Amino acid sequence: MVMFNVTLKPNASADELDKAKEEARKTGGTIRHEYKLIKGFTVEYPDDHVHVLQSTTYVNVEQDGPAKSQKKSN
Repeated sequence: MVMFNVTLKPNASADELDKAKEEARKTGGTIRHEYKLIKGFTVEYPDDHVHVLQSTTYVNVEQDGPAKSQKKSN
């Protein structure tokens, strides 16, 4: 299972957020965190199932992982 961050596009409604969470659950995902400042959530999902949410027009999906702010020099 892999973690994915799902955020809604700026013009998406609260109903679309609920639909995205329900779709994630129905297709085998487990909601691990819901954001408070932005419309979105983190979902644990089988890697081969994330395409279901990626095909939704009002969400952005990216795999969760470490964030880097600058390149490390030698």
